[in-house]
Amino acid sequence: MSDVALAANLGLWTVPIAVVGGAIRVSTPFLFVSLGELVTEKSGRINLGLEGTLVMGAMSGFAGAWLSGSPWLGVLLAGLVGIALGALHAGICSLPRVNDIAVGIALMLFGTGLAFYLGKPLVQPKAPTLPALPLGWWSDIPQIRAALEVNGLFVIGLVLTPLLRWALSNTRWGMIVRMVGDSAEAARALGYSPLRVRLAATCFGGFMAGVGGSFLSLYYPGSWNEGLSSGQGITAVALVIFARWNPVGCFLASLLFGGAVALGPALQAVGVTAGAYLFNAAPYILTLVILILSSSSRHRIAGAPGELSVTR
Repeated sequence: MSDVALAANLGLWTVPIAVVGGAIRVSTPFLFVSLGELVTEKSGRINLGLEGTLVMGAMSGFAGAWLSGSPWLGVLLAGLVGIALGALHAGICSLPRVNDIAVGIALMLFGTGLAFYLGKPLVQPKAPTLPALPLGWWSDIPQIRAALEVNGLFVIGLVLTPLLRWALSNTRWGMIVRMVGDSAEAARALGYSPLRVRLAATCFGGFMAGVGGSFLSLYYPGSWNEGLSSGQGITAVALVIFARWNPVGCFLASLLFGGAVALGPALQAVGVTAGAYLFNAAPYILTLVILILSSSSRHRIAGAPGELSVTR
């Protein structure tokens, strides 16, 4: 039973709790993918293939947990698969006259198709799921306690957000990534290889996307099937632009999108059916609004790395 459905028959006052619980669950994959893509774009490269990486992460994470009996080993395997796909993307993009966006679309199709092909034997089996933190311990209502269970990956993402912001602004590693993203020529003049830096940044983005995918199959919804992802990878790329390449902005945008997804089911769970289709369409409407705001001629390049292809 979903976290929003658990609020059924408890009254309208449970809707905000259900939305918060749903936002935390739904936002976790978006958070990991967007933080990883932020680092990739900070180095001057855009990776639209993260949808394929997300699906491959979900499949490989489920397979790893099923075979090993440990969900955390599944998460690690998903991250390693993400690194491999990130390295493939970076390697192809390092060739002359290769477009980042075209390569990303090709790898999105490749990763998705490969996951569906390799994951066919995994549709029926059950794998161990990731544990959750019981933040609803204060309530005597079982439905409230269940709605406020928070997965450990969300906590990791919450800690990683300010850490990543600090690292990009205050460490030598962060300075190098930002310099390569702003001016590859300046980086070369100082003895840094833009290709190597972008390789590392793209691999990091792939790792994060793989981990985000493992959340889908190992916690919410917690199984593997071919319809597991519905564009989270592509949406997360848009969230990075909307967040102006700021880790904290990515975190808030991910929560906002997660809350929009949870709003419709939360209202329906307490008997509010008027305008159900409109509420269920909230995340897609929000995506369109994000794309419109992100494409504003006045704000579209605010904070964007100078070498990023979308700014040229």
